[in-house]
Amino acid sequence: MRMLLNVIFPSEQFNEAVKDGSVGQKLGRILEDIKPEAVYFTEQDGLRVAILIIDMADPSKVPFYAEPWRLAFNADVEFRIVMTPEDLRKAGLEELGKKWS
Repeated sequence: MRMLLNVIFPSEQFNEAVKDGSVGQKLGRILEDIKPEAVYFTEQDGLRVAILIIDMADPSKVPFYAEPWRLAFNADVEFRIVMTPEDLRKAGLEELGKKWS
């Protein structure tokens, strides 16, 4: 299942990794291991954030995707199900609309 993985970095831990020179290595190791479909770095509410698209075949993989961020950066991690336009076309919205209107 395609998921949006939202990683929120606490400033103190991320700043320490920047200062000690380990930030690039830590980010690289995590991204190499989890192999996201896409990854973007941005900010939300003034905090550093990574937004990743992953394909999670089994819910038991949540720790595989979440724990590296928590352990390396003490980050908060959020998962959201996402759909492509193709997925949305398959959702049967027309039938649901008829049934529930």
